[in-house]
Amino acid sequence: MCIGLPMKVVEASPGHALCEGLGERRQIDMRLVGDQPPGTWVLVFLDAAREVVTEAEATLVAQALEALNLAIDGAASTTDIDRLFPDLARREPELPPHLRKEPA
Repeated sequence: MCIGLPMKVVEASPGHALCEGLGERRQIDMRLVGDQPPGTWVLVFLDAAREVVTEAEATLVAQALEALNLAIDGAASTTDIDRLFPDLARREPELPPHLRKEPA
């Protein structure tokens, strides 16, 4: 399984960028998303940017990764996990449209 890491472009050069995120800096291959200016957020897989995202989307991914780490460590309560998923925690679950029963 691949997990995209949210990283912010700090310095751009043709085909590559110095990016930072989750406490580290890395040289990232930007050829799949094109050159991006400093301040742009990207999702990085194996040191290659695969998608340009908004800062809000990058924050949600970072929070999901933090929740995963807490769960792996066994140190998280439901409240700890819920605060990291503000877009999901207080929402009723819904079936996707293709699984919903059509009215008779």
